[in-house]
Amino acid sequence: MSSLNTFSKITAQTIAIAREMEQTPFYLYDEAQILEKCAAALAMPNAFGLHVRYAMKANSTRRILRTIDRAGLYIDASSFNEARRAVLAGILPEKIQLSSQEVPQGEERENLEHLMLSGLRYNVCSLRQLYLVGDFAAKHGITLSIRVHPGVGSGESASRNTGDKYSCFGVHKSDISAALAYAAQKGLRFTQVHDHIGSGGDPEIWRHNIDTMLGFINEFFPDAETVSFGGGLKEARLPGEVRADIQSLGEYAKQQITAFYKKTGRKLTAEIEPGTFIMANAGYIVTQVLDAKSTGCDGFDFVILDGGMEVNARPLLYGSSHPFYVVSGQGELRSSDYALPEGEILPEIVVAGRCCESGDCQTLNPRGEINTRRMAQPQIGDSFVIGGAGAYCAAMTPFNYNSHVQAPEWLYTADGKLVCIRKAQTLAQIVANEV
Repeated sequence: MSSLNTFSKITAQTIAIAREMEQTPFYLYDEAQILEKCAAALAMPNAFGLHVRYAMKANSTRRILRTIDRAGLYIDASSFNEARRAVLAGILPEKIQLSSQEVPQGEERENLEHLMLSGLRYNVCSLRQLYLVGDFAAKHGITLSIRVHPGVGSGESASRNTGDKYSCFGVHKSDISAALAYAAQKGLRFTQVHDHIGSGGDPEIWRHNIDTMLGFINEFFPDAETVSFGGGLKEARLPGEVRADIQSLGEYAKQQITAFYKKTGRKLTAEIEPGTFIMANAGYIVTQVLDAKSTGCDGFDFVILDGGMEVNARPLLYGSSHPFYVVSGQGELRSSDYALPEGEILPEIVVAGRCCESGDCQTLNPRGEINTRRMAQPQIGDSFVIGGAGAYCAAMTPFNYNSHVQAPEWLYTADGKLVCIRKAQTLAQIVANEV
């Protein structure tokens, strides 16, 4: 489904109504789109079964987690607090996997052990993690997952490549022998082997990673029952972008896992961990045009929004581009990247936020340089909607920079209702813990 078709569900008029109900900026999500993407992930071809784990770091709001849980997905948590947060949302520990850079100690380690006894799957991501959890897991007969660092990765930007030598996620392939020796000494079993090579990278490298992982399992992990290929499935936010073809990738994984079975007699369950794929195009940021400025005849024309890097840091962090929708105060869609007015020469605009930061710009390229975008000239008071914002926006932005409050979140439910799923933060909440 394109961003234009998704936006047609949450119409410009709905945006106007939502804006009347809440001061801007705010996030708005489409529940029907979330459910549709969950179903698409669950329908990915497989040979001997498939687990789909939602990468909750993409968006961790309770109502979102509950919607995805009811759709039949499991959860991948990237921190212990994410795992706890999933439990607080009502998700059973046996449906949660923890893959983390943390090394829990003290009370946090005790809480982790409690969750492991309740069914949480612990994905070992370093030798030290393995050494600290080994005795406990062996004593209670708990099997483990291990995240392998394959040495090769792919991401939309260098900072989103999590599989090459510049990234330290997982147990590097050169340390596998040490991990296996310790596991044999303690009587531990690795029943799942996992890796994640990057976010939004080359689908062909993702395909090649399927072969890499099956090779690791064949050579090193005789007890493995599940192979997890991680997440990073590329999504298309803008016209001309191409999303990962999960049907094709699933068919290839099915083919290779079937060949692995014929060769070894071992049936492996496949696992994937989509986050962006599920949430990206199901979310919007609704802002308001506050001001317009120019930097002269040899400069740029700017519009200033009441929400920028503190509601969407992806352009600043990665040079990411998002679709823009200019919506009049009466709820008329004036232009978007998917529906530009015909026959008009549209102005080139730089879109900036209100933070005291030169990088607070929604039109940056991957080198951090200002770009312009063509659109209908936004008027003071217009709604300016940023699409493709369901993933890694509300969950990741520096929302208290310049003492701005965390923006509220709204859900357009599958049965057509607008409900608030996170209230706006207050200034009192920002300073509550200061002493």
